[in-house]
Amino acid sequence: MTLDPASAVRLSVIVGSVSTLAMLAPSMACAWALARGRFRGRTLLSGAVLLPLVLPPVVTGLLLLRLFGRAAPVGRLLADAGWPVTFSLTGAVVAACVVGFPLYVMAIRAAFEAVDPRLEEVSWTLGVPPRRTFFRVTLPLALPGIAAGMVLAFARGLGEFGATAIIAGNMEGKTRTIALAVYALLDAPDGDAQMGQLLLASTGLSVGALVVFEGLNRWQRRRMEWDRG
Repeated sequence: MTLDPASAVRLSVIVGSVSTLAMLAPSMACAWALARGRFRGRTLLSGAVLLPLVLPPVVTGLLLLRLFGRAAPVGRLLADAGWPVTFSLTGAVVAACVVGFPLYVMAIRAAFEAVDPRLEEVSWTLGVPPRRTFFRVTLPLALPGIAAGMVLAFARGLGEFGATAIIAGNMEGKTRTIALAVYALLDAPDGDAQMGQLLLASTGLSVGALVVFEGLNRWQRRRMEWDRG
């Protein structure tokens, strides 16, 4: 079997990085609404955000295929505009975005909820509008937690398999990420050496991401304790 482990690692890093950046703004908006918002439908929004976390990844992939397939209106429109989603790297990024979104929102929501609302209230009493208060007070205090959420979403996108296989396929040098490459090598008689390289790379990237995540969480806790002290 012709398989390039370096290409699989590179594509995994690209998918994880692009999906993490693409989800940042919507994840922050959704997390802020859940952390500070008081509105009808809040429980429904929370359930919708968490849905990809409990759905089987293959089911998520099939739903994405129905939405972005070339036979679907959305998929056909994107394909005509030169942005085909199915069986492309874009599809892998979309899959990583969808499955990583719940973890992203949960981490950022926890960061916002850790910020003492009294600090925001003091800013308001000093005449600072809510929007400027968010950027001057809330966002800087929540930044370590937001960064931790980014690392968590990156790690989730790095290891995505089920939804990616359905919507993006398993094409060498195009959509074959680490998880898909390992799956392809399972039946290869001479794939042990390449599989070992991929397992080592995947483990190293995942452990590194978790170490950074834990470090950022500790930083967030120390900042919150210092602010409250």
